[in-house]
Amino acid sequence: MQRITLFLLILLALSCQNPTPTNNETVAEETTADPTLEQMIGQMLMVGFRGMTIDSVSQTIKTQIQSGRIGGIILFDYDVLRKEAVRNIASPDQVKQLIHDLKALTDQPLLMAVDQEGGRVNRLKPTYGFPVSVSSKYLGALDNLDSTRFYAQRNAENLKSLGFNLNFAPVVDVDLNPNNPVIGGYERSYSADPAIVTRHARAWISAHVKEGIISTLKHFPGHGSSDSDSHAGFVDITEYWQEKELEPFRQVLGDAQLTALMTAHVVNHKLDSIYPATLSKNVITGILRDQWQYDGVVFSDDLHMKAVNALFDFETILKKSIEAGVDILVYGNNLGYDEEIANKAITAITRMVEQGELPRERIEQSYRRIMQLKSKLQ
Repeated sequence: MQRITLFLLILLALSCQNPTPTNNETVAEETTADPTLEQMIGQMLMVGFRGMTIDSVSQTIKTQIQSGRIGGIILFDYDVLRKEAVRNIASPDQVKQLIHDLKALTDQPLLMAVDQEGGRVNRLKPTYGFPVSVSSKYLGALDNLDSTRFYAQRNAENLKSLGFNLNFAPVVDVDLNPNNPVIGGYERSYSADPAIVTRHARAWISAHVKEGIISTLKHFPGHGSSDSDSHAGFVDITEYWQEKELEPFRQVLGDAQLTALMTAHVVNHKLDSIYPATLSKNVITGILRDQWQYDGVVFSDDLHMKAVNALFDFETILKKSIEAGVDILVYGNNLGYDEEIANKAITAITRMVEQGELPRERIEQSYRRIMQLKSKLQ
C-alpha cells in the first residue's frame, strides 16, 4: 500500500513539472514561433494590383496576402499601362471598404500605402471626393509652418479615416534644378534651401505622427538636381548632385518620429561607379547605416521603373537591393504588371539564401526592422 502511495506521489510531481498545455498556451507557442524564410521575405514585398473592390481583386493577389507572401500594398488612382483612371480609387467610401477588406485577409499587420504628397502627386483627388491639397513648392514658398501643419493635418486625418497607415511623402529633395522633369517640374520640393526643406518636412511628419501615419522621406540621396526622370530611364546625377542634398535626410532621420525612407534610382559615380542608389551598398549601407547609424526601414523606389528595370535583370535587382540595405522591395505593378511578382521574388530570394548568395542574417535584419515599424501602427 505504501509503495502504491509513493508511486502516485511521484506521478503527481511529474505531472506538475510537465503540465499538459492549455489551448491558450498552444496558440501562444504557435504565435511566437520563429517565422520561416519565405514568411520573412514576404514581409519585404509591397505590390500594387488592379481592383476597386475585394471581389474584383484577383485571387492570386488575395492568396498571396492571406499566406503572408505580401507584407504591403500600394494603391493608385491611375492605371499607367491602360492609360485610364480606373485602378483602386474612386471615392472615399469605396477606398475605405477596399482597405478594410484587404486588411481582413491576414492576421499580420498590412502596410497600406499611397503617394499622397499634395499638388500634382495626389492619388486622392478632389474629383473623387477627397480634400483639396497643395504642392510642396507652394508651401515652401509661403514658408509659413502653420499652413504646412494645416494641410498636413488634413491629409493625415484623411489617410487615417480611410485605413491607410503609410504615406510616401514628404519629398525632401532639394529643388536645385527647376527644370527637373520629375521633381522641380512637378513642384514636389519645398525649396532650393535645405533648411526650409527640413523645417517643412518636420512639420508635415509631426502632423502624420499624431494620426499614426508613417511618413517616408524620398528620394535618397537626392533627386532634385537631376535633369531627367528615373521612371523613363537611366539618370546620371554625377555632375549635378551636391552634398547639401543629404542634409534634409540627415536632419529629419535624426528625429525620433514615425518615419521611413525611400531610395532614388539615380547614378552618382562619385558615390558608386556602377550601381544606382537603390542597388548601391556604398550609398545605403555606407551613408545611412554606417555613417548615420540609421536602423529604420528603407523602401526601394518602384522596381518597375526603367532606371533599374531596363538596365538590370530581375534577380540582380533583388540581390543588389537587399545587399545594399533595402528592406522593402516595391513593385507598383503600374509601369509593368505581374500578379505573380511576389511569388517570383520569394522563389528567387529563397534560392539565393539557400545557395549562399545572400546571408540569411540579412533577411532577418530587414524582417526585424519591418516588424518593429509595424508594431508602432495604431
